[in-house]
Amino acid sequence: MKKNELLSIIIPCYNEEEVLPIFFQTVQKECIKITNINFEFIFVNDGSKDKTLTILRNLAEQHPNIVQYISFSRNFGKEAALYAGLKKAQGDYTVVMDADLQDPPELLPQMIHLLRDTENEIDCVGTRRVTRKGEPLIRSFFARHFYKLINRISDTEIVDGARDFRMMTRQMVDAILSVTEYNRFSKGIFSWVGFKTHYLEYTNKERVAGETSWSFWQLFKYSVDGIIAYSDVPLSIASYVGLSSFVLSIVLSVLIIIRTIVFNDPTSGWPSLVCIILAIGGIQLFCLGILGKYLGKMFLETKKRPLYIIKEDDSMKK
Repeated sequence: MKKNELLSIIIPCYNEEEVLPIFFQTVQKECIKITNINFEFIFVNDGSKDKTLTILRNLAEQHPNIVQYISFSRNFGKEAALYAGLKKAQGDYTVVMDADLQDPPELLPQMIHLLRDTENEIDCVGTRRVTRKGEPLIRSFFARHFYKLINRISDTEIVDGARDFRMMTRQMVDAILSVTEYNRFSKGIFSWVGFKTHYLEYTNKERVAGETSWSFWQLFKYSVDGIIAYSDVPLSIASYVGLSSFVLSIVLSVLIIIRTIVFNDPTSGWPSLVCIILAIGGIQLFCLGILGKYLGKMFLETKKRPLYIIKEDDSMKK
């Protein structure tokens, strides 16, 4: 085992003024318990509208040797914040954590112990929640079914209940940074790059302060982005739906003709025709929507825009 290894702790922050001081003190106490380790905190302010940046400036002034921060010019999203933190991290090991302390800091010593154990040949120690106690029932229901769906239609396995809270070796971090796509879905990227991962299980914890910035609609859109990023099955669904609609229309046409010839029963009037037109039109729009979603993602990739823009970081204050 090398002496004085470095552990980088990456913390994306969006309106976390209430919890940041508690988080820093709690995690620092846990890091001190780890032998032969230096550690650094890398806070990424993702366009917060409260006093998060002010608190990060104070922490960097009070602890210049262990606290660094990056502040975006606006809110670019958690995925961009994670990528920025990973790029800045220099550690032999890197851990990603949320500031709300729902990721148990007491797991840090165990995580680094597992990575240091060469017999395990582990490159990543992830975490997964075995319960969703405290979450709204509707959110838990959709979350469970999201994991079932994406693992059924994608070749990239995403563990049910897996959190972004994980500790990785330098080699795995470099592999993640090599994935430079604009439309990022970290849970999928962590799995797609491979490397041996061991999961620690824990029960769900409530935020120690503040409120979550993730609404149900934001989580839903994030889930859709994940499905589109790691599966082309929705495109196949559009094709199957279109083919089924065509076959059904042929069958119904034949039945109407037979009924008219045999029973001298003319076809129904405009109400049935309008229903058929609306049904076919709805199917077409649904399929076009799926195609449009994929084309939209491709459009954003071709623009080659940066994932984020840094307005300020700790080096500007030194």
